[in-house]
Amino acid sequence: MTNTTRILYCHCQYAQAVPPEVKAAVLRQLCESGVAFDAVADLCELSARQDPSLPRLAAGGPVKIAACFPRAVKWLFHTARADLPLADAEVLNMRVLSAAEVTAALFHAELKPNLPPGKVTATDAPTKAAA
Repeated sequence: MTNTTRILYCHCQYAQAVPPEVKAAVLRQLCESGVAFDAVADLCELSARQDPSLPRLAAGGPVKIAACFPRAVKWLFHTARADLPLADAEVLNMRVLSAAEVTAALFHAELKPNLPPGKVTATDAPTKAAA
């Protein structure tokens, strides 16, 4: 991971969609690592409130996001008028990955889980609805 890649951790506080043991272990490892990261209680709630932090997070350069399904996270940012950059956003799905897989991918660019990548692609990125 380069020094310019940021980390965003979503605690999924309200939906409770992420297994508690996975999010607790990921958060603990992030805190113990000494690596700077942003943590939010719930991306769904921030998106619903159109929170101004989401556009700042999306525009801040490369980011790895520990949350839930990549497509859901991408649409949450889109709903908040904060589309994630196509080439520089990776979403790690804590619903299906182990804590070890998530933290390995967060801390080391060369270590990728054996699941479909979480990169934003042109085919699954949000698009404007036809008029």
